[in-house]
Amino acid sequence: MFALDVAAHTGPWRSRHPGEKALLSLGLLACAVILPPWPGALLSGLAAAVLLVGPARVSPAVVLRAARVPLLFVATSTVPLVVTVHAPIRLTVNTAGFGTAAHTAGRSVAALTCLLLFSATTPLSEVLPRLQRLGVPAAVTEVAALTYRMLFLLVESVRAVREAQAARLGFRTWRTAYRSLAGQAGAIFVRAFSRARRLEEGLALRGYTGSLAVQVEARRMSPPFLVASGGLLVLIVAVTAAVVVGPQW
Repeated sequence: MFALDVAAHTGPWRSRHPGEKALLSLGLLACAVILPPWPGALLSGLAAAVLLVGPARVSPAVVLRAARVPLLFVATSTVPLVVTVHAPIRLTVNTAGFGTAAHTAGRSVAALTCLLLFSATTPLSEVLPRLQRLGVPAAVTEVAALTYRMLFLLVESVRAVREAQAARLGFRTWRTAYRSLAGQAGAIFVRAFSRARRLEEGLALRGYTGSLAVQVEARRMSPPFLVASGGLLVLIVAVTAAVVVGPQW
């Protein structure tokens, strides 16, 4: 399993209702997106980070591992805001873009932290069935569930093929490495296609009629948690309004 999935299934918030965590995480995400970067997005990101490593007990190493690729994307996306390309080939630094780049990067990192708060505390197996109860078409939730399941099979296939190639000295030189990568792609495609066909045949033999019956464990909303979440969101909005609107008065 992925590190985030392990954290979601083993963390102390595992027994909480997904609606509670959605209210908190998506509420913080809304504050990070709607409110000004300073101090709204900063407060939202800090609150999500503190909740992640504090009450949710998610390891900082797991958070950094899950966030490293999105953070790299954020870093590369801010480069065009501070660098200008002139004809024919000349690069100049746009000092006026540093503020925009900082605001964009800060808001993006805050939003990413809020999303990690939800994904690291809520298993997907508990979210999809409840989405169907909220009116999301069954076809959408089932395709998402099957895709999620196939990801683990794909990662397992990649690991098995790579270990087999490494045992045969498939990565000894650059030439053999390129050849092994090409063979790896072909083998993984064949395995994935075969697994998908077997999955389809298995569903058909079990009388699949267009919807999968999934038993969901009943969970109750916690009023103290909801009140605390709402209070935190109101506090962030109030502090942001005081900082932004206060000096104007």
